[in-house]
Amino acid sequence: MKEKKRQSMGTHRGFILWFTGLSGAGKSTLANYLVEEFGRRGYEVELLDGDEVRTHLSKGLGFSKEDRDTNIRRIGWVARVLARHGVIAITAAISPYREVREEIRRLVEEEGKARFVEVYACAPLEALIERDVKGLYKKALAGEIANFTGISDPYEPPEHPEVVVYTAEESVEQSAQKILDYLTQQGLIK
Repeated sequence: MKEKKRQSMGTHRGFILWFTGLSGAGKSTLANYLVEEFGRRGYEVELLDGDEVRTHLSKGLGFSKEDRDTNIRRIGWVARVLARHGVIAITAAISPYREVREEIRRLVEEEGKARFVEVYACAPLEALIERDVKGLYKKALAGEIANFTGISDPYEPPEHPEVVVYTAEESVEQSAQKILDYLTQQGLIK
């Protein structure tokens, strides 16, 4: 978890900006871009990056469906606590299973103290395999990584995300602007 404490000079409400998408789809890149943008605006913002959360909050969990669900529920709980205290909580984790993402959305909505904004980082599997920055797809396709989302484990795209960014076609700036425009239209940021 990256600490980005700032004195709140801008106008915003606490909310959860939940990125979901396959590995390498640009979730962390976009999340980091927005953390910097919100910081420039003086907003309170925290990033819960999937890789960092697994190292600290979810250390010891594997990649079974049960462990993945537990990891996502932990991220959701922390994000809810932050958001209800006026922080923009950005999550960047694959979060492959629709049911758990919807569970977190429902909990946020039932509390009524924050909003849940789902952003689907959509990119074709072929483009991600070609891009393969971390070399994970190559290993997964060779059978060296079990339970790899999108290859040997399912990914369930969101049915009704608030924002869809097409990261194989759009620049980081274009995708980020779509998200910022939506947040502004919803009155979550100014």
